[in-house]
Amino acid sequence: MNIDINCDMGESFGRYTLGQDEDLITRVTSVNIACGFHAGDPLVMDKTVKMALEHGVAVGAHPAYPDLQGFGRRTLDMTAEEIESFTLYQVAALAGFLQAAGTELTHVKPHGALYNFAAKNREAARAIARGVARFSKSVILVGLAGSLMQEAASEAGLRSANEGFPERGYNPDGSLMSRKLPGAIIHSPQEAAAQALRLVNEGVRIDSGEMQASFPVDTLCIHGDSPNALAVSQAIHDALINAGIQIKPIQ
Repeated sequence: MNIDINCDMGESFGRYTLGQDEDLITRVTSVNIACGFHAGDPLVMDKTVKMALEHGVAVGAHPAYPDLQGFGRRTLDMTAEEIESFTLYQVAALAGFLQAAGTELTHVKPHGALYNFAAKNREAARAIARGVARFSKSVILVGLAGSLMQEAASEAGLRSANEGFPERGYNPDGSLMSRKLPGAIIHSPQEAAAQALRLVNEGVRIDSGEMQASFPVDTLCIHGDSPNALAVSQAIHDALINAGIQIKPIQ
């Protein structure tokens, strides 16, 4: 059994530093690099791409709502046309740095509020998928396991990857709990590692009354901006290896 571990990176901005990118990149197989709309800037993007290539990890774009002030975690009132174009713009921007470095974009994973909104809103999911497909249909679209993102990716002719979150609490319908609620963030490395194993072995289970299902997980997300991200990532890595699970990039 194989699993990818991804991490959002390149989320610093100017003189502001966020995350532990240089340490975490040794513990993951894929990175999602901010494209300047919720975090990141051209210098940070360039530096993060070079670092990712030095460590041999797969590189994806991490497009978001244009919301630097709110770190992309506020839902903005945007039309489907805007979401599509803003997605294409951000993906193409990061891909430019990859092309200059002699490699290609592997995947796209939306960020924050845009990610969560598209998981439940078909119009937004389709807009993101169209934006990615206009850039390239060889790119993998990463979305919440069991969400509308996978359906939208298929409609647009894209491959998709189901994502699971070892550090986040889930609602019965398979969506992520609001960060404002108790239990939404799992801080214990041991609890996060246990959830990682459940996600890999059992998938994301949905029991909302309307649906009872389980969706397999292809990639696990580690949040690099968490204070104990290194301890969490190490615990997850060790638990997977000890269970005989191979950690490999999404393909």
